[in-house]
Amino acid sequence: MSQTLRSPGRGALIAYVAIAIVAIAIGSILLRPEKSLPIYQPSDLNPALVDPAVLGHENHRILPFLCVNQKGDTITLEDLEGQVIVVDFFFTRCATICPLLTANMKRVQDRFLTDDRVRLLSHSVTPVADSVSVLKRYGERMGVDAKRWWLMTGEKKEIYKLARKSYFAALDEGDGGFQDFVHTENMVLVDRLGRLRGFYDGTDLDEVNRLVRDLEFLISL
Repeated sequence: MSQTLRSPGRGALIAYVAIAIVAIAIGSILLRPEKSLPIYQPSDLNPALVDPAVLGHENHRILPFLCVNQKGDTITLEDLEGQVIVVDFFFTRCATICPLLTANMKRVQDRFLTDDRVRLLSHSVTPVADSVSVLKRYGERMGVDAKRWWLMTGEKKEIYKLARKSYFAALDEGDGGFQDFVHTENMVLVDRLGRLRGFYDGTDLDEVNRLVRDLEFLISL
């Protein structure tokens, strides 16, 4: 008799514990903050990164451009329509930060190699030296896959405009004249609408991993 009387109590206790566990699990899901990424405007950034001509602009989008990739294809803003993009600036003869920057861009490339929603762009800051053939050889040496990652050359003023007025990636001042030189470790994340969503130190693996997570989030929207 006593065993029969104790059994319902034990069963009820187990049921209560199970209900509590389920309630806690559901509550943690409901209370977990939803991931989001900021939309950066020029006024949100270090003014040293922003060309004074666009410092007060709002509702910023990356600007139209004209470049050539390592395959010799002319690339414009329209070629990026509907894609989330990752952008950096480099030059093929750089022996300091660029090899590490390129190696970390390759990490991003390899993670999204078959995902047509993603495009990587690396702009040469010495476009006169980095011709199409030079970029092609460099890409082959560094493991660049041209179907996902474009190495870009073009007019120096065009590249400088992108760095200072479009992506806000470089502290260097000037307008792309003969003596001007962009050198930056920044990677920039841009959403499908051309809005700036993240800035990352491309030489820091933790930062690159954060970029990958943010990129995964953007393509999931």
